[in-house]
Formats: sequence, C-alpha cells, structure tokens
Amino acid sequence: MLTVRGLCSRYGRIEVLHDIDLTINQGEIVTVVGANGAGKTTLLKCLSGIQPASAGTIEFRGEPLNGVPAHKRIARGLAQSPEGRQIFTNLTVAENLRLGAYLFSDARVRADMDQAYEMFPVLQEKREITAGQLSGGQQQMLAIARALMGRPQCLLLDEPSMGLAPLLVQQIFNVIKGLKALGVTVLLVEQNAYGALKIADRGYVMEVGRITMSGTSSELIADERVREAYLGI
Repeated sequence: MLTVRGLCSRYGRIEVLHDIDLTINQGEIVTVVGANGAGKTTLLKCLSGIQPASAGTIEFRGEPLNGVPAHKRIARGLAQSPEGRQIFTNLTVAENLRLGAYLFSDARVRADMDQAYEMFPVLQEKREITAGQLSGGQQQMLAIARALMGRPQCLLLDEPSMGLAPLLVQQIFNVIKGLKALGVTVLLVEQNAYGALKIADRGYVMEVGRITMSGTSSELIADERVREAYLGI
C-alpha cells in the first residue's frame, strides 16, 4: 500500500528526517512510536504532501508520490487526520463532514455521512451545532470522521488520543480497530505507545528523525528497550 525509501526532510538547513524506510501493507494497522520531537508528525506531513521531502521516494499503491500535491494525494486515497484535530470550529458538525467529502458529489456522500454517524453516534446527535462546542473527545471523533469522508484507502492518524480521558482513548482505539474491519489501512502516530501497539499489527520506533527499531507489535512490546523507554514497564 505504502512504501517509503530513504526519505529525508528539512526545515531550512536543519534535516529532521534521516533516511526513513518503512512499508505498510494493505489492511494493516502500523504504528510509529517515539518521544516528542522524534519527527513523527513531520513524517506524516511528508506522506500527505504538506511537508516537502528533500530526498528519498514515497510510493502509494505502486505509484510515486514525490511532487504530487497534497490535494491530489487525497484523491488517490491517502488522507490524514492531523495532530490537534484542526476542525472548522465555526462550522457545524455536518458541514465539517461535508467538507471532508469535497471531492465527491455523488449519492454515496449521504451514505458516507450515515456511516460516520453510525461509527460516532454522538456526532449525529450534535450534527447541527458548531464544532467548537464539542468536547475534546468529540472533536477528535469529528476529525477522524471528516478524514474518512474522503474515502481513503490509507488513513494517516496523528496523535488521536492526545489530551483525552482514558475512557475516550479506549473508544478512539476501538474505532481504529474497526477501520481495519472496513478495509482501511492505517498508519498511526501515537505517544500512547502501549495502547497503539496493542491494536497494531506492526510498529516502528522513531528517535531523532530515524527509524531505530521495527517489528511486530508483540515483538516490540516484549523488547526490553521499548518497554523501558516508551511503555513505562
């Protein structure tokens, strides 16, 4: 589904991603864990086209993405739910969802909205209120639902549990597991390393802009270095 080879990226003269290699197969949930400042968000921005790559290649479903602008990556089936939600707070919940489907004008849009409401019933209850009135957890649900309105084949999720109460974190993780059942491939960046690895098939550990470790989720959970540094075990 997604193949990254030798990916580098810079902010001015400072290189923040160094020779990143990763692969995501169709139907997988893959997580990238690491400390603040490791480069995880920059990696997702490079994949979605918001941040330019300075070297390396990105292929999505066998086709190169280098040089393809962000809006065309969405049209190809690669969508991102960004860190900090970044919803349109002055628009209603329903209007936010419709904007997520801006690429489409067919009859399926209504069905897509119904599916979003089925996945997040609270959004249906609050569909006519402005998104700024939602709680933090509800805004995160809206950010994910809005991304899904673009009918992605691969969804990039950036810190979906940030700032949420434990019960809401579990709810969000359950939704991510449900996306796999719907056939959506997921790349999850998450500071809640243990929770992310528990729902993922595989994982990568990122430190100061480099991938330093990879393996199945069970392998990473069992690794003493990962347990000490990221899992608090």
